[in-house]
Amino acid sequence: MPSRIFILSIVLVALSCAAAFAHMPATANTATTTKDADRALTTKDADRATPKPLPFEPDEQLTYEGEFSKLLLRGINIAEFKFTVERAKTTAAVASSTAAASSSTPANSSATPPPANLIFKGDVLARGWFRKIFGIDFHYNTESVVEPTSFLILSNSVRDEQGKRLRTSEAVFDRTHNLLTWTLRNPNDPQAAPRVVTAPLQNASHDLISAIYFLRTQTLEPGRRLELNISDSGAVYRIPVRVGARKRMKTVVGRVQTVRVDIEIFGAERLIDRKGEMTLWITDDARRLPVRARIDIDMGTLDINLKKVSGGHTPSTRP
Repeated sequence: MPSRIFILSIVLVALSCAAAFAHMPATANTATTTKDADRALTTKDADRATPKPLPFEPDEQLTYEGEFSKLLLRGINIAEFKFTVERAKTTAAVASSTAAASSSTPANSSATPPPANLIFKGDVLARGWFRKIFGIDFHYNTESVVEPTSFLILSNSVRDEQGKRLRTSEAVFDRTHNLLTWTLRNPNDPQAAPRVVTAPLQNASHDLISAIYFLRTQTLEPGRRLELNISDSGAVYRIPVRVGARKRMKTVVGRVQTVRVDIEIFGAERLIDRKGEMTLWITDDARRLPVRARIDIDMGTLDINLKKVSGGHTPSTRP
């Protein structure tokens, strides 16, 4: 069963992540080996001292507009992206999952309870010309639960509507037993058996959306290179990230200094097995807002631009 790739820009990811422009099967041979995963950058190898408070708290909400271009079609509005951040309610279950994800870090001798897990939500809705260009209606929801100290993903759920087709999936990252379980269901056919993929975690640290939020906690100096272990549809991929040059850009938050970040999700044994490029521009300040994303593939170019910001912290541009 092919898995539609939700390409975010933010991102942006943020941004999954991720509007869907490609289909790909989730096959075991695309997952990293344990030996390879040991060489991949994890939270341990990256900046351990993340900004306090996190740049996207409290309760940040970002809204983006996706515009498609190809040949004579220029800047056609096709999708709206919304991303929100919140904290899970502090419960015994939260404390238990937090302790499991943080087991590799030194124990805290104080009696202070662990911080509540982070919840990243993404929503992508087809707009305008999407149906005419791609011949399909589209609505995609995703929710990722992340342990805030290690920034390791604990679970992810997805609801993917494409016209009358509906699929839901859930990924559970059991770090106590080193097990990744991904389950795909067809709610339109409740009698059908779900597809279940189980595999060793292989240092799976993020999904695409949580990876972008993780990058926002890092020091993004031009020339820096990272490698992230990103999970999708039960497989784990090593994704190189390269920080490029700074650039001043006109954005919804004013004219700001940004830094270019290339996320290499395209290519052989990558998240999307086809030619393409994904680039983010993130503000070079304390907030590290993803203000723009661009995805180039043979089908055309998708520009994702930030249109509205609420919550979070006021940007503090560097001198």
